[in-house]
Amino acid sequence: MKVKVISVLEDNYMYLVIEESTRDAVAVDAAVAKRLLEIIRKEDVVLRAILTTHHHWDHARGNEELAQLFPGLQVFGADERIGALTHKVTHGQELTFGAIRVRCLFTPCHTSGHMCYFMWEDDSPDAPALFSGDTLFVGGCGQFFEGTAEQMHTNLTQILGTLPKETKVFCGHECTVRNLKFALKVEPENEAVKEKLVWAKQRDDEDVPTVPSTLQEEFLYNPFLRVTEEAVQKFTGKTDPVEVLRALRSERDNFKKPKERPNPQAMLAFDWGLFGPFLEKK
Repeated sequence: MKVKVISVLEDNYMYLVIEESTRDAVAVDAAVAKRLLEIIRKEDVVLRAILTTHHHWDHARGNEELAQLFPGLQVFGADERIGALTHKVTHGQELTFGAIRVRCLFTPCHTSGHMCYFMWEDDSPDAPALFSGDTLFVGGCGQFFEGTAEQMHTNLTQILGTLPKETKVFCGHECTVRNLKFALKVEPENEAVKEKLVWAKQRDDEDVPTVPSTLQEEFLYNPFLRVTEEAVQKFTGKTDPVEVLRALRSERDNFKKPKERPNPQAMLAFDWGLFGPFLEKK
């Protein structure tokens, strides 16, 4: 099982997971069809399915075009708002693509229909992979657009946090440096945060992805997975894990917001497809 990390848009990642023996492939979050097609041709693989974590345009915009280009293409997701959806999946459901096994993990919060995908191959020495969309990032977690701190706490502690520690984490955005700068504000004495931030800045300077991390690493420096740590609780002034998480997310939302970030109305317009005519692909 080979994972191709594909950078698209401003800071998004989409992925192509290739079964090397058959040259069949599965895409995760096919946001830009043209770019995905380039990789498919370069790797000389056959696209069998798309797994979409959530309906936001920057994760699902390429679905319709790809479905037209590949008749019979299967598109999986947990939200009716996902374009070209053919198979609505549920929590714990398992899918098989040749030797590639997939377990669907329902993680509502960023959106009410967010699904993560845990992938592995039986009898493989390689670590399993988690495609976490906008639920778990390197050093951070997604915003609570359609959910609650209680939901995110469940997602991070009971669903994703209990996966094998060697699991490789492939997230939906490259926001590692900003996440770790916030993590350092939360835990200024945390050596793991300091080391990872230096590493991430170097990767960023070289324009190289910081994904994947591992789940084991995330527990060392990701404040959203460290809500029971004394330093994190001290920073938030809370002790209840859910309240710590809620306070962390609020602080993170107001932490050095990029000036070029589109305003909420613009993001909604993208979600509703109002900018569609301007985004037609050449």
